[in-house]
Amino acid sequence: MTEQLRDHTTLRLGGPAERWVRATTEAELTAALVDADTAGEPVLVLGGGSNLVVADSGFQGTVIEVATAGADIDATDEASCGGAMVTVAAGEVWDDLVALAVEREWVGIEALSGIPGSVGATPIQNVGAYGQEVSQTIARVRVWDRTLRGVRTFAAADCHFGYRTSRFKADPGRHVVLSVTFQLRQGDLGAPVAYAELARALGVELGERAPLADVRRAVLELRGGKGMVLDPTDHDTWSAGSFFTNPVVDPEDVPEGAPSWPQADGRAKTSAAWLIDHAGFAKGYGTGTVALSGKHPLALTNRGGASTDELLALAREVRDGVAERFGIVLVNEPVLVGCEL
Repeated sequence: MTEQLRDHTTLRLGGPAERWVRATTEAELTAALVDADTAGEPVLVLGGGSNLVVADSGFQGTVIEVATAGADIDATDEASCGGAMVTVAAGEVWDDLVALAVEREWVGIEALSGIPGSVGATPIQNVGAYGQEVSQTIARVRVWDRTLRGVRTFAAADCHFGYRTSRFKADPGRHVVLSVTFQLRQGDLGAPVAYAELARALGVELGERAPLADVRRAVLELRGGKGMVLDPTDHDTWSAGSFFTNPVVDPEDVPEGAPSWPQADGRAKTSAAWLIDHAGFAKGYGTGTVALSGKHPLALTNRGGASTDELLALAREVRDGVAERFGIVLVNEPVLVGCEL
């Protein structure tokens, strides 16, 4: 039976895969990669499918589903200076790791609760939300290098992390994540709250700390209110999360009234959601089968029975409308497979 990619993506879009391999061990994963690369076949490495927009025609090549599991936990005071070193297989579910960290009182990823997808996907685009990024806690990333055909380990400093990017995203397809090691502090209070909306939800000031469990609960409630926690019965969650990244521009190019966050290089990050809304695309805007989420204008959603072509048409309309209104070109965050904007 031919696997349909729509059954493996959070957008529930995407056509058939020519060939499908489910890898449950590192050995199976690397063997599948070597086999496909030796045969010269195109490869799509699939984790949780939460950051993919796949063409209606599907994928002409081998889809390798990363279903590896397991974790190596070192939380002894002597080994980790009072913290925890946690090495997690790429195929593990990200939010399961966050839940475990909160339960074990490991500090540093609690604000990343509710993000769909796999652990192996997080370093690729330096996943972040509510003032935290995985780059703040990643110690090293083990990968299979498809060019050198061998295992490599990159320390955090060598991953070239930036806003929603890394060396892995900059060189797409070359490095397939095998495992990620996180260095997490121990304690019952989360990291200092660095996001105003979260601080308000917790009833604390920016820079103050709150109990780990409270932070997780608040983040899940905030994300749920924006349709960013997966729910098969809620079409507002049939999305790839934020479809566009927050643009970084020269300070003078930030539109009047738009949010602005200074960056280390002297530029300013502004809100893609604000730009979309003020360009005339309100929550719920769409054509019936595809629409902006009714909870958040930054998510493009499948309302049921949609096609990838329809979703991309809406994405182009939004992108071009923002560019015409504000002179800022939004960049898609999800990876496009067999299609383009």
